[in-house]
Amino acid sequence: MPAYVVLDVEIVDPQAYEKYKALAPDSVSAFGGSYLARGGRTEVLEGLWAPNRVVILKFDSVERAKQWHDSAEYRPAKEIRDRAARSSMIVTEGLP
Repeated sequence: MPAYVVLDVEIVDPQAYEKYKALAPDSVSAFGGSYLARGGRTEVLEGLWAPNRVVILKFDSVERAKQWHDSAEYRPAKEIRDRAARSSMIVTEGLP
């Protein structure tokens, strides 16, 4: 089943985050992932959630998403993101 990684990102160092944005896509595609949303306009329709920058990735499976997240390919980008932003991230199964 497909899987979706959803991030809510609060950028604290915009210059460093630009470096992350340049590095991350190659690691995502190396694991068969793709971007569905990457920081576009966000509008709350219901509830109290006040997201910052929303990113949505699609992978072939939860396992593949987790492999990407834990990979050597993603590690350099993730280290930059961890310094440049505060993030919340989930992975969820999609429908077949």
